[in-house]
Amino acid sequence: MKKNDLKLIVTVLAVAVVFWLGMSLYQKYNTANQAYVLVTIDGVEYGKYPLNKDTTERIEFEDGSYNVLEIKDGEAQISEASCPDQICVNHMHIHYSKEMIVCLPNGLIAEIVNGEERDIDGSTH
Repeated sequence: MKKNDLKLIVTVLAVAVVFWLGMSLYQKYNTANQAYVLVTIDGVEYGKYPLNKDTTERIEFEDGSYNVLEIKDGEAQISEASCPDQICVNHMHIHYSKEMIVCLPNGLIAEIVNGEERDIDGSTH
């Protein structure tokens, strides 16, 4: 092995490490690809809430009804609601892409967007 071969190997490795670090930082700080909860009411977008930030949002409707969306530890849930059946409150926490919690009496849908993909689907479960 000659001196120039060693220089070439070191240069290629250095470029690879710089590229890898750049991509890692880009993915970490790029908010466009981060998971969030999309809340729609009667098909109209109400708000977007990032899954990586713990928050509680009370969503109130014109008729006095309400839902409380709680995001904690990267999972979302409806912790409280004024609807009579409470199905949305008793629903499991969601964090995978395309999972949703629906409150039919209030017309609210909370859906995960850009979340991690589930390993098991309906056909393999």
